[in-house]
Amino acid sequence: MMRGMGNMQGMMKQVQKMQKKMAEEQEVLNATEFKGESTNGYVKVTATGDRKVKDIVIDPAVIDADDAEMLQDLVVMAVNDVLGKVEKATESTIGKYTKGIPGF
Repeated sequence: MMRGMGNMQGMMKQVQKMQKKMAEEQEVLNATEFKGESTNGYVKVTATGDRKVKDIVIDPAVIDADDAEMLQDLVVMAVNDVLGKVEKATESTIGKYTKGIPGF
């Protein structure tokens, strides 16, 4: 009976160690800045790993009062690009801990 308890305690220690490591890596990822851009780099977006947009830079050459829709499309494209990079980094960093766990 005690033998099973020892295995359970060892497993719990490993889980706690893994949780601590995952939290540390998540913290580093959250502080990391990612850059995304639209076609030809007309719009550039900087976001952190916790998906907070920090900066948007728009090339003045694409600011046209008569074609706001084009600028909107470029902003959406740049935001989606940076969020895709954040998602990819999150999957490669945190995904190794959550693979095979239902609900993750």
